[in-house]
Amino acid sequence: MKIATYNVNGVNGRLPVLLRWLKEAEPDVVCLQELKSPDERFPAAAIEAAGFGAIWHGQKSWNGVAILARGAEPIETRRGLPGDRDDLHSRYIEAAVEGIIIGCLYLPNGNPAPGPKFDYKLKWLERFAAHAKELLATDLPVILAGDYNVMPTEMDVYKPERWVDDALFRPEVRDAYRKIVEQGWTDAVRKLHPDERIYTFWDYFQNAYGRDAGLRIDHLLLAPAIAGRLEKAGVDRHVRGWEKSSDHAPTWIVLRS
Repeated sequence: MKIATYNVNGVNGRLPVLLRWLKEAEPDVVCLQELKSPDERFPAAAIEAAGFGAIWHGQKSWNGVAILARGAEPIETRRGLPGDRDDLHSRYIEAAVEGIIIGCLYLPNGNPAPGPKFDYKLKWLERFAAHAKELLATDLPVILAGDYNVMPTEMDVYKPERWVDDALFRPEVRDAYRKIVEQGWTDAVRKLHPDERIYTFWDYFQNAYGRDAGLRIDHLLLAPAIAGRLEKAGVDRHVRGWEKSSDHAPTWIVLRS
């Protein structure tokens, strides 16, 4: 079973890229982030024609998350992250697919830091940590996949000294991510590639992709009930080089049956 996460950076504008990648990679489940589309403009027909059922939680111009399943309809179990009724950002959706609970998230960027956006990011991380802990307590097979906007270690960022004050790399954010993992989650890519510099994002500016000046900010965390099935993990970095591609590349895992 192949499960992927992909920040598409605009699902309608990047639809040809998304459909091309779906055909090439043949994932079974895909978590999408940054749809930048209200619910009524989500390209459900095109995705269905590609062989995928879908649920989505959109928002005009910003945010937005979706879960796709090959040849199946994801069964929605949660829409929105619990803990703040006033938070209207479309950043979390959760579904059951083939007996696995899939949580798809788009964690806030948080820049500039310090400031209100950074405070919102830290509060969102607190709420996410609480929900992750509740999911672990169920002992169900759970995967939390998405754009975390966190570089966990210096190995996950090109020239880390340039990012010390950035909201994606500040100590508070890295510490929050570490504490979530320490609940019992497995960072799938890092588990199978402990010593490699692997990036999932390359900025559009200053030829970042060509220079491989990247960041690893897209993660898949596995609950103990499913971590033992982890077989492969990687990044389809070549997709970042396609014309009109997102600044992220699809990140994926393969689970044994």
